[in-house]
Amino acid sequence: MSRWLEGKTIVVGVSGGIACYKAAEVVRLLRAGAARVRVVMTRHALEFITPLTLQTLAAEPVSTELFDLTQESEIGHIRLADTADAIVVAPATANLIGKLAAGIGDDLLTTVLLATRAPVVLAPAMNVHMWENPLVQGNLEKLRALGWRIVDPGVGSLACGYEGAGRLPDATVVAAEVERAAGAGDLRGQRVLVTAGPNREPIDPVRYVGNRSSGRMGYALAAAAWRRGADVVLVSGPTALAPPHGVRCTQVTTAAEMRDAVHRELDAATMLFMAAAVADYRPARPLVQKLKKQAGTLQLELERTADILGELRRRAGDRLLVGFAAETERVVANAERKLRAKRLDLIVANDVARADAGFEVDTNAVVLIDASGRVEVPLASKAEIAERILDRAVALRRARRAPQQRPRPAAARPRTARRRR
Repeated sequence: MSRWLEGKTIVVGVSGGIACYKAAEVVRLLRAGAARVRVVMTRHALEFITPLTLQTLAAEPVSTELFDLTQESEIGHIRLADTADAIVVAPATANLIGKLAAGIGDDLLTTVLLATRAPVVLAPAMNVHMWENPLVQGNLEKLRALGWRIVDPGVGSLACGYEGAGRLPDATVVAAEVERAAGAGDLRGQRVLVTAGPNREPIDPVRYVGNRSSGRMGYALAAAAWRRGADVVLVSGPTALAPPHGVRCTQVTTAAEMRDAVHRELDAATMLFMAAAVADYRPARPLVQKLKKQAGTLQLELERTADILGELRRRAGDRLLVGFAAETERVVANAERKLRAKRLDLIVANDVARADAGFEVDTNAVVLIDASGRVEVPLASKAEIAERILDRAVALRRARRAPQQRPRPAAARPRTARRRR
């Protein structure tokens, strides 16, 4: 979880379905993201999970009754609706969805949802045939048209014995949707293009020239940009990572394929983060058949690949262009040289010779360098490093787009007559 939920109040609604037990993990993740979590349960939800479980995880009293002298002493449903930065319902049953689409508020949860002006996220969970029912889909379309965010259910084995769509989405997916709904949204309206991971340049059908990049930094950037409201495209070399939720991912292998993908997406992008460890060289003549082991040494002729980052400034125009410099010596000096040579707005430098930063680990330590100077970001998770990079990128973009204030003319000085001698 990112830090964007810190100080936020999230109301978690739980309606009555077998997936209620998964709501506990949603509450736990939101609390791990530093949110204040208030839980509202329907009467049917009480049949599946106890309020004590969710109250323990949320560290807040659980609300269950609309007409309760204690819970409603301050018109509790209005207070819950007004203080929420976002409301998520997980699971959202077909019954609850139908009542909301019809504007019915007959219990605490539905009245809170009808009274709130906060963003609403619904995570449906139900039998596959109920999910596919045109009435249910029609109700969901009505709610989507009102701006409510619907997280499509997962596909797989259901508790009722059927196979298909209807599983409550993974708790991490639900939490990410809440983060996007409740976050600052400072990248809303932006199309962010991120590259990540290594390239593999074939020697023959079996072997390749590559590097140690895991893609984790680029993937963390893509996920963070999406949570902050951006439409994100990730162009990824071969990695073992699953694409971040909400991000459109294009998989490539070679530097040439990455170059083509970047240029296809460039026109629609407004911000570019080139975090991939692009291959600088490739075998000049890849073999069609597997190279057999022979006596003696082997010489492999390499040729330069296209300089993707160097080419971009000519086409990028006023788009914010962020590069990365993975160095093993003279980290800052080499990064500053790259910043100038590639005409970047920002470069992220890191020492990949460190065991706790750079390739194949979950932590990183970087130096952010732009025309105004540099900022050292100490060792932290790559998710947190991604947020710091985006903070700086957003600040640079705002500064660029701020209206230039003309200097105020100096006040004219009164002239004094000179005495003639």
